[in-house]
Amino acid sequence: MRTASCVELTLLMLLEWRLRHGYQQKKSMIQSLMLGKVSKVFLGQWISEPEMEKEMNDRYPGCMAGRTMFVIPFSMGPIGGPISKIGVQLTDSNYVLLCMKIMTRVSPHLWETLGDNDFVKCVHSVGCPRPVKRKVMNHWPCNPERIMIAHRPEQREIMSYGSGYGGNSLLGKKCFALRIASVIARDEGWLAEHMLIMGLQNEKTGEEKFICAAFPSACGKTNLAMLEPSIPGYKVRVVGDDIAWLKFDREGTLRAINPEAGFFGVAPGTNFKTNPNAMKTFQKNSIFTNVAETADGGFFWEGMEDEVDKNMAITTWLNQKWHIGAPGKAAHPNSRFTAPASQCPIIHPDWEKPEGVPISAIIFGGRRPTGVPLVFETFSWEHGVMVGACVKSEATAAAEFKGKVIMHDPMAMRPFMGYNFGNYLQHWLNLNAKPHKVPKIFHVNWFRVDSEGSFLWPGFGDNIRVLDWVLRRCAGEQGIAEKSAIGYIPTKESFNLTNIDLKWDELFSLPKPYWLDDIRESRRFLEDQVGTDVPKTIWKEIEDQEKRIQAMTD
Repeated sequence: MRTASCVELTLLMLLEWRLRHGYQQKKSMIQSLMLGKVSKVFLGQWISEPEMEKEMNDRYPGCMAGRTMFVIPFSMGPIGGPISKIGVQLTDSNYVLLCMKIMTRVSPHLWETLGDNDFVKCVHSVGCPRPVKRKVMNHWPCNPERIMIAHRPEQREIMSYGSGYGGNSLLGKKCFALRIASVIARDEGWLAEHMLIMGLQNEKTGEEKFICAAFPSACGKTNLAMLEPSIPGYKVRVVGDDIAWLKFDREGTLRAINPEAGFFGVAPGTNFKTNPNAMKTFQKNSIFTNVAETADGGFFWEGMEDEVDKNMAITTWLNQKWHIGAPGKAAHPNSRFTAPASQCPIIHPDWEKPEGVPISAIIFGGRRPTGVPLVFETFSWEHGVMVGACVKSEATAAAEFKGKVIMHDPMAMRPFMGYNFGNYLQHWLNLNAKPHKVPKIFHVNWFRVDSEGSFLWPGFGDNIRVLDWVLRRCAGEQGIAEKSAIGYIPTKESFNLTNIDLKWDELFSLPKPYWLDDIRESRRFLEDQVGTDVPKTIWKEIEDQEKRIQAMTD
């Protein structure tokens, strides 16, 4: 992959237009947007500096005419913290202004701390100057035919044009906190990752451990971060539900902060059964995007059928009359809530601790309906990085893929990488050096199904049973795991199975043909997408795992 004199161009497939108008994007329009001048690869889109300058100069002049321009100084992370970074965003969207005030720490005092070049420069426009010459649907100005979201990682600059939704326009989120921050982290020796941060306190001993977990979008990060345990023994508190910045301290302990100040969560599927703490968090001071509205002024989305009167009149996200049981969807599958993290009833008291919280384990995972066991521990840091590089998941509404296809999402960072993925993997590998004390790495899969398509694992509050095993492994407890071809698997006797009936053998089975296909397909993916930039250590880990799988009995 090229890196020199290039700029990452993230083409988000006209998400804006689809979200607001139900428009089905056509491949030909994507190709025309790419202008035939963009390098099209799965892990990133790249365009030369001169071409990017030309495209931006064709868009930005006069783009905010007739609108109010807002200047937003914001901090990612606690203001003044050792891991925190500052940004300034220009925007002509009041929706962006309000969401940024929730999602980041906006303060006029930041002007007093800024130097000449020690902040990330962010410019955003909906690309719809007044007088408006196009029809604005649902009071949502945008310019879907000319959307362009670009990053200059080395210059710490973000440019967003034409979109007015989510991470396309809230530039402190994915654009800054992941794409640009990953480059800053590479240069400064830390990590910017698509991970939740949660604390688990043993109620008997009072000891607390923190974990980070990386899942693709809409795979349960928020639900896990705000988990309500189904069994006694642990108190769970959330530090962050989406992004983690991780840095080793002077003693070599890996610490993490949540650079955000709010939650930008997927609404459908969220209810008082799946995530009561999220429901309690956004009862005030919150913004809902592309959800349905009930006749009494409340909100509704798929998953709330048992919490709303069946006879309640509902207006869908497309402003159409609807009722529970009617055809179609009331809310967009990627509709969102934006809420202050401070309102979460289980927010950790140290969630804004400037130096962060110490991390004992890193967990990767995704939606894997077949073949992949509930949990396994990797053999080493290097093996864990390889497992993270090979993360796959069933596509979700937050991705540009349709249907139930298994997509690669390495490190759960596929849409969010700010530089060459091979170099990114090498950066991870380099961190395993003295005095760094790297945490253990695990992989989980809440979504395996049986032959009839039913989930083998109940998930939600019962995920505490998996985390209990993870923490006991981190503590060095012996006799609770057995070695397999892919990592250490729990013994049945070591798991807390109180009041739960499981098809244990099926949940933890490792079909040899499946795993041979999986490791070989992962090899092809890395060869195709990363090529000679894949670190030799990763190739060795893949080769070793393939040999172990080949040695398995059928």
